[in-house]
Amino acid sequence: MTNKLLILFITVLALSGCKKVLEPLDDNHRTLSDIYADPGYAEGVLMNAYTRLPTNSYSFNDVATDDAVTNDKFNPLLNMATGSWSAANNPVDQWNNSYTAILYLNLFLREVDSVNWAPSSKDVRKLFTDRLKGEVYGLRALFMYNLLQAHAGYSASGELLGVPIITEALTPDSDFRKPRNTFDQCVQQIYTDLTESEKYLPLDYVNVTQVPAKYTGMAVADYNRVFGTFNRQRMSGRILKAIKARTALLAASPAYNPQLTAAKWEAAANTASEILNLIGGVNAIDPQGALFYTAANVNALDINTSPNSPTEQREMLWRGNIVVTNNLERDNFPPTLFGNGRVNPTQNLVDAFPMANGYPITNPASGYVATNPYANRDPRLRNYIVVNGGTISNRTIFTKSDAPTNDAVNLLPNSTRTGYYMRKLLREDVNANPTALSTQKHYPVHIRYTEIFLICAEAANEAWGPDGATAHGYTARSIIQAIRKRAGITQPDAYLASVTTKEDMRNLIRNERRLELCFEGFRFWDMRRWKLNLTEPAKGVTINSNVFTVQNVEIRQYSPDMYYGPIPLTEAQKANLVQNKGW
Repeated sequence: MTNKLLILFITVLALSGCKKVLEPLDDNHRTLSDIYADPGYAEGVLMNAYTRLPTNSYSFNDVATDDAVTNDKFNPLLNMATGSWSAANNPVDQWNNSYTAILYLNLFLREVDSVNWAPSSKDVRKLFTDRLKGEVYGLRALFMYNLLQAHAGYSASGELLGVPIITEALTPDSDFRKPRNTFDQCVQQIYTDLTESEKYLPLDYVNVTQVPAKYTGMAVADYNRVFGTFNRQRMSGRILKAIKARTALLAASPAYNPQLTAAKWEAAANTASEILNLIGGVNAIDPQGALFYTAANVNALDINTSPNSPTEQREMLWRGNIVVTNNLERDNFPPTLFGNGRVNPTQNLVDAFPMANGYPITNPASGYVATNPYANRDPRLRNYIVVNGGTISNRTIFTKSDAPTNDAVNLLPNSTRTGYYMRKLLREDVNANPTALSTQKHYPVHIRYTEIFLICAEAANEAWGPDGATAHGYTARSIIQAIRKRAGITQPDAYLASVTTKEDMRNLIRNERRLELCFEGFRFWDMRRWKLNLTEPAKGVTINSNVFTVQNVEIRQYSPDMYYGPIPLTEAQKANLVQNKGW
């Protein structure tokens, strides 16, 4: 018994001595309170929204339109386009991504004034606070635009609805069952956020020699630290104007403006023309803008200067950071170049390219020859698409059935399904051969100036016709003339001169937009806002002994209600949100 008591006594002493050792450590997960003393950590809340920009990569939702198909049988966009699109299965959903970004932005906005951004200088702290607030409002407007584009629509009762407007940081006690606001209310919220953002942000991030009047008394070095060239890819006043132009165009489009209210088109035209005026108007269109992705143009970028400076490519209104990769090429090169040939342009898109003289191939004046269909075509055709006998990476590609290569239609799982391969966006100096892989510079495109030119042309034509001028003197005709001249259409442009009505100019502008922005994720949304025929089959061509046979490759299964995307099923159920008609 004595021995047992002694052992028990020693054990108690040992355990009491190890009390602190056995206690659990403090939780090492960082919490919101850490942002006040750590500006870098605080800024991470804002940067979360930047990482969620949909344009950080290419969506290639073109493969769900009449512009392209994919040879990837497991691609969710293929399934969507062929009948499986639903409120529970939505590959083009923007709900979760955009609202997550917005909630982070609202949280950041609530706390931004409490963070000591620069302990050594109250002036720098003020500058940082202003800039970051401006970025928040601008980004929130952009994500609201993405939500409207993907989820706005008509209810069963015929009301045009947007999405719930959330402008405050949510807590566990918040009301998570906010109803959908109207489409117009959401548009006005975007404009409100853009206006608020403009109070804080400069037009561009450039180093100055004299601070703006509202910062009089502050050091130039401090101002340049916050608003200088180093921050050039962040939200800016110029980007805000582009977001406003996009929003105005969406709001004016037939799907959201069934009354075709002219004032909405006028607003879109004048907003876009203001941006064009900043770069010198129609004559300032970048001569290399249509080839922005090529080696010569990408390598010419100066990563140490701000966009729109003399050494920066003039096509980019807003781009992401340069990265070195070969992903696009490995995915989309033809099999001969060790690629997977994923995006296959359709015959529909190929037929949309006019002849070099500018006439559509259906026009008797075009000179089109069906047995030699790729001769004397608009140069953009071969720049953007690999046709039979075309070249890419100094290699001639044959898609005809009797060619001794792996590039013919449906020959291999990674061969084309349509008779065409994508060339646009690809760096031809990449080697995709697994035994000698190489990489090259790429960058994500957020907004190109060509898009702004096309917004201005479309809206100006709808507001005033082909020759009616915006507030800055630009007409639909003058803009389209500049774009087609840059493309290599024979000058003078006889076909453009023959277009005199609003309706004919509308068709031309829409076609130019289709060509200039192909494979960049616009066609899917454009067809819906224009309310075009969504069920046009995707066509391809087989070539055998120089006989060209066009056939349907993929039937599109869309209902009329699919001009508008659904509210996610889980959100509609748990928040009792009104669903768009037909979903």
